[in-house]
Amino acid sequence: MTSPPDIPGVIAPPPLIFGVPLLLALLLHAWVPRGLLPAPWPGILGPACVVLGLLALPALFAFRRAGTRPEPWKPSTALVISGPYRFTRNPMYVGMTFLYLGITCWVNTLWPLPLLPLVLVVMQYGVIVREEAYMERRFGEAYRAYRARVRRWL
Repeated sequence: MTSPPDIPGVIAPPPLIFGVPLLLALLLHAWVPRGLLPAPWPGILGPACVVLGLLALPALFAFRRAGTRPEPWKPSTALVISGPYRFTRNPMYVGMTFLYLGITCWVNTLWPLPLLPLVLVVMQYGVIVREEAYMERRFGEAYRAYRARVRRWL
């Protein structure tokens, strides 16, 4: 009998969890446009949130420097606590949330907003809770100490 794989067991890749609802909402906007913000706010808030979404890039670089993979469906070989991980345990997911909001504002559509709470619930229970349980199994006290001093989101 083989043991289960040493992975977090997330339900889907996080970019898909954010991207599919956003894409569906953008398609709905093309069919039934519903604006979100008056001018000039889409051109200000959209790019600003997209830039904040780039927080995900230093997080990726921190994984590369630590010699481990950022994909949550693959085993972790190191506990990454440097770079943006000093401030949030999930900088990539914070970045994806800002990117989602930035595209929503920049396109100036209302439709993605009602889906965002669902996306965040799926992320919380289908990804983050599973990742955290895995990290605790994998890294034990080191992860518990990290979790105690760094917030999950912001």
